[in-house]
Amino acid sequence: MAPSKSRPGTARSRPGTAKGGQQQQQQQANSNGEDAEVNVQVILRCRPVSKQEKSQRMQQVVKCCEATREVTVTQQIANKQIGRTFTFDRVFGHEATQANVYDAAITPIVSEVLDGFNCTIFAYGQTGTGKTYTMGGDIERDAETSLLGETAGVIPRAIKQIFETLESAGSEYSVKVSYLELYNVKITDLLGICEDSAEHQLCEDGRGGVVVRGQEEEIVKTSEEIFEVLERGTARRKTAATKLNKESSRSHSVFTVTIHIKETTPEGDEMIKCGKLNLVDLAGSENISRSGAKKERAREAGEINKSLLTLGRVISALVERQSHIPYRDSKLTRLLRDSLGGKTKTCLIATLAPTALCLDETLNTLDYAQRAKSIKNRPEVNRKISKTTLIKDLAGEIDRLKADLIATREKNGIFLSKAHNESLLSSQKELEEQVKDLEQQIEEKEEELQNVK
Repeated sequence: MAPSKSRPGTARSRPGTAKGGQQQQQQQANSNGEDAEVNVQVILRCRPVSKQEKSQRMQQVVKCCEATREVTVTQQIANKQIGRTFTFDRVFGHEATQANVYDAAITPIVSEVLDGFNCTIFAYGQTGTGKTYTMGGDIERDAETSLLGETAGVIPRAIKQIFETLESAGSEYSVKVSYLELYNVKITDLLGICEDSAEHQLCEDGRGGVVVRGQEEEIVKTSEEIFEVLERGTARRKTAATKLNKESSRSHSVFTVTIHIKETTPEGDEMIKCGKLNLVDLAGSENISRSGAKKERAREAGEINKSLLTLGRVISALVERQSHIPYRDSKLTRLLRDSLGGKTKTCLIATLAPTALCLDETLNTLDYAQRAKSIKNRPEVNRKISKTTLIKDLAGEIDRLKADLIATREKNGIFLSKAHNESLLSSQKELEEQVKDLEQQIEEKEEELQNVK
């Protein structure tokens, strides 16, 4: 996938106003009473040369400049050294620590979650370039001080920041988490009590997004509790060794933290503010011939590449402002729908390998990230709701779940309450009608195309 409208060999994007510019756009839009369009923030991180690469004396082809936010890749074409330069919102070279990356790029995003926004952070790159390390790292804490180690990644640092901020504010709050895995084409709940083989289905939530039916959400009261949940779920993720990575993630994972904070208005009314943080660790794109994947590993790699290819098509369609965005072509893009072109603030962390061996995959990742940088989301602060309304909604949800439980125990034909089943059938009917309308539009367009030809 090549950057659109870039001159051959330069691929230099305009030095955008990534962070400052987005904040200025947001402030201006808020003053006008409108929602601002904000570009997806893209961060580039290049890992150090590995021991294996050093032993083989592989040539380094990637150069990062944090000051100018540029990445230059040098390649040999027709006996000439040609460099391509890409500009991103933030660039981190091999000397950058986990703390450098988090403090400079991620801290402001987590702060916006606490202000009531939905935010998504996800890592993309070739297998073995440090995505899981960047997102998770080492989540072990010091037994006495509970301090994180230097290698702790985005997820544990975000957890620490969230609880430190909530506790220092002294407000009443509640935090709940969920942890999903998308392996091949199957969604499993890493926190569920069911067997690993249990599959969960996606369904529309009626507001343009999707929910995972039967997904477990655990309420946590301290950072220690949430770390225990994270460790338990991470231990169940699918990993395997390949030639490119001794512990390669064979699945995509989505760790979600939902925060409710109670506020009191000047009139004395109690309101609930909600923010959600999605932390996504994508499985790495993979050259099957070089990774040595066979049989089951090859099938996994094929499904990973297929879902990432669909993600690339979604990004292209959004950048080109096409009328149809192929979100429904894969479960991964359905899960990320609101994070790409929706109402969520999104940050993409692209990871690279520095040597010539991975040149093709490096250029693909850079092109991918370059296009993602042009996607515009329209973030909205979640509507604050009164405490009474929230309690009423939760009471209704409890009643519905009780009815489903009674229907399941009685086994009277369907394992849902009658009202819930009718609601699902009604939604299905609406979707079928939408499909018919779209098919009719396709036929009309095909006739117009034939007439033009």
